[in-house]
Amino acid sequence: MIRRPVPWPNGAKVAVAITFDMDADSLVHIEHPQDSITRVSTISMLKYGPQVGVPRILEGYRRYGLKQTFFVPAWCIEHYPEAVDAMIKDDHEVGFHGYIHEAPNALSRDEEHYWMQRSIGVIEKHTGKRPRGNRSPLYNYSMHTTDLLVEEGFLYDSSLMGDDVPYILDNGKGEIVELPSSWALDDWPPYVHSIDLNYMFQIMSPDRAMETFMAEFEAMRSAGGGLWIGVWHPFVSGRLSRWLRIEKMIEYMLNTGDVWFARLEDIASHVQAQRKKGAYQARVDKLPYYDKLQIPSPPPSPMLRKPGH
Repeated sequence: MIRRPVPWPNGAKVAVAITFDMDADSLVHIEHPQDSITRVSTISMLKYGPQVGVPRILEGYRRYGLKQTFFVPAWCIEHYPEAVDAMIKDDHEVGFHGYIHEAPNALSRDEEHYWMQRSIGVIEKHTGKRPRGNRSPLYNYSMHTTDLLVEEGFLYDSSLMGDDVPYILDNGKGEIVELPSSWALDDWPPYVHSIDLNYMFQIMSPDRAMETFMAEFEAMRSAGGGLWIGVWHPFVSGRLSRWLRIEKMIEYMLNTGDVWFARLEDIASHVQAQRKKGAYQARVDKLPYYDKLQIPSPPPSPMLRKPGH
């Protein structure tokens, strides 16, 4: 059922990474740049992430002996250094997630590169090493992102959704490993309700949300050789009732004996090692997928035509 199952370490059936994007209040500043500082309640909701959620998550990871990956905008590193210091102290990975959660596909190539380089500098200064992985804010991976990640020496990306297993992004000058997830493993659809952030969903109970997350896990475990990446947020899944349910999930996964918990950089390195020795034949996608818009002129649908044409 999985065409290219990955041979995971120790015969594991599925590789699991519970990744957290610690966006903090960068989200409200980028969404409302003119008056963000007046939106005090929303800022407080988002500050819950670094101030309450991250310590809770790290304590849980220590208890279960897990090393995982956090993606942190550079602005958040500058404003919440204690939270990032705690991640580093526990040997978790800190990946690149934009400067202030800006959308790369709304920027020119030069602008995207500038903010990437500026953020790399912040991460390197604070953690002592360059980031090896990228997650584009809100999955807004641009036509230029692959080129820039290759140019800056990144090992992997985790922004795309094109497979159940790792694959390769090749721009003709180099390659990076893609570690895909999906919206089914994101915590925003079941949990986030915020007028200021323009996300107004019905909030589900932790058990209801976990039904979807675990359906994805059991499918990967049943097929074997797949990848399960949670794309979660400390101000969302770090809330007490949700985190307690996550701990039950972790215990269940560990007790199956079928799971390899790992940081994304470790998963990407394993994939490359398996490719090198011929044990894994990864799919290779040439990027960008398109170099020009695909709707012909005149367009085939009246809905796409300009008024008067």
